[in-house]
Amino acid sequence: MARLPQAFIDQVLDRTDIVDVVDRRVKLKKAGKNYSACCPFHQEKTPSFSVNPEKQFYYCFGCGAGGNALGFIMDYERMEFREAIESLAQAAGMELPAEEADAAPQIDHQKPLYESMENATRLYESLLRKHPTRGRVVDYLKQRGLSGEIARDFRLGFAPEGWDNLMTTLSSEEDIEHALTAGLLIENDSGRKYDRFRDRVIFPIVNQRGKVIAMGGRVLGDGKPKYLNSPETPLFSKSHELYGLHHTRKFAKNLSRIVVVEGYMDVIALAQFGIHYAVATLGTSVGRPHLELLFRRVDQVVFCFDGDEAGRKAAFRGMEAALPMMEDGRQVKFLFLPEGEDPDSVVRNKGSQHLEHLFDNADPLETFLFDQMAQGIDLDTMDGKARLSKLVAPYINLIPDGVFKTLLFKALATRTDMDVESLRRLREIEKPVTAEYESALSRELGETPSEPDAPFDYPEGYESPPDAGDYHGAPPQLEPHSAVLSRALGLLVLKPSSASAITDELLPERGGMLSNLLHDVVTQVRENTELSTAALLGYWMGTDEGELLSEAAAKEVIDDEQHISEHLMAILNKLSRDRHVTLLRKRAETLKSVAYTDLSNEQKRELVALTTEIRQLSGRN
Repeated sequence: MARLPQAFIDQVLDRTDIVDVVDRRVKLKKAGKNYSACCPFHQEKTPSFSVNPEKQFYYCFGCGAGGNALGFIMDYERMEFREAIESLAQAAGMELPAEEADAAPQIDHQKPLYESMENATRLYESLLRKHPTRGRVVDYLKQRGLSGEIARDFRLGFAPEGWDNLMTTLSSEEDIEHALTAGLLIENDSGRKYDRFRDRVIFPIVNQRGKVIAMGGRVLGDGKPKYLNSPETPLFSKSHELYGLHHTRKFAKNLSRIVVVEGYMDVIALAQFGIHYAVATLGTSVGRPHLELLFRRVDQVVFCFDGDEAGRKAAFRGMEAALPMMEDGRQVKFLFLPEGEDPDSVVRNKGSQHLEHLFDNADPLETFLFDQMAQGIDLDTMDGKARLSKLVAPYINLIPDGVFKTLLFKALATRTDMDVESLRRLREIEKPVTAEYESALSRELGETPSEPDAPFDYPEGYESPPDAGDYHGAPPQLEPHSAVLSRALGLLVLKPSSASAITDELLPERGGMLSNLLHDVVTQVRENTELSTAALLGYWMGTDEGELLSEAAAKEVIDDEQHISEHLMAILNKLSRDRHVTLLRKRAETLKSVAYTDLSNEQKRELVALTTEIRQLSGRN
């Protein structure tokens, strides 16, 4: 298909000032080196929309919208790509060149996976309408009170019994491989390939752009498991996605809160009754990445779970993830429904107004925290007050400094008859670790057991990234070193020419979304050494990768551009060193799987040598 030459698109961006483009449509105010405004893509009172004139890109810290001037025109004016290019070219006084029939397409390694997911979704939708055994799933949906309209809105489908309903629609080995990679098919040890979803109601899972990235399936018979989700794939990471979140975007201007419920049916049932602000996790606990998505849109999150032990444990894990994010002005509430009830049943039996009243009066975070930690403790005794102090204070310490944190310490002081400053000094007592190998190795090395690995010392003026494992109950990262990889991507976007110093040996292994993207960005810059930040973002415009790159670049604040390359190389060298340490640790763990006294002298010497090298590389003396 013919398209405009990429060189011309780059020239248009080079001649376009994003500040002028945005300011003609949204009034900007100078804010330091950048410009700011209330975001035109979601409703907000405090400006979180920022335009960087130096790097020629925009980013909203509220809703995550970001990109270059071309992307802004397309989203704001609702223009197609070519129409937006023509608009910018006309403003820049440039004539459109002849189209190239053989122009290289935009890099998009995930495009065939998205196509595979979309084709499967359409298949399952059609089977819900036409398959001879569709009556079973239709009856189930009717019993749950769902209308045809809501089923259409959420693109519900049907995977009939059988091993190859999807397989038989795939016409090539390439299609089959894409379906395998996307998690739609399974390959067993003997090499046989078959459908993952069978005899199930299908719930397509979409990302923030509305693209299908995974499936959820509810069994119709007595099979196990009752609910089945797609595995982790290049498109889908359950710790970073929420079912129903894209649906809430249609009502973004009126959102004041988002409710986290336990399942697909709860989300869909609430939407049918006019409550369009419910989301559900996808087979995992609520983690920090989930809450980051939610707090970009609203300041209040309500956890609505069953009141049983499992529901309260899930709520507690959600609270742990929320505490480091509880900036002043944010709210987290907890609603536990009576036994046998769920949001689906409550809204159908008592109506949406009743359920929203329950949301309004849900327990605030502080009530849930104190009530949970005080269980089984006699607060009429000094010992009970001391125990509560030791239990609660470490959790309050996770909260960012501010009014809310101060008030929580005052509330704890009132309950325990302690002064606030004493409570602030309390820290969680770490659980003892089995010391068999540490003590044995210490004797071999002639030293005392060392402290945990020291944190990496970034160059001066560079803030080290937060580690999601710094607090109890931290959610798993998208991939190892995800925070550091994101920072590397941000620096590379801000100064693409830095890629010239990056050798293949310094790049992390492919396999995760961020590591793959880092490889692709470096490759792109190597092929076009003159790429600007705006042009680089243009290559991934309209994709999840483009959103990620914009967000990563927007979070980097380095005044001296000359130091960007230095910071980037420090990060990549650290990652390379960590990979080597990981290999050493794997070998050490293999040796440690045998009782120390059963190791040969050679193995003991190897273990000592490994431990010494690990400590040296980790910055331990």
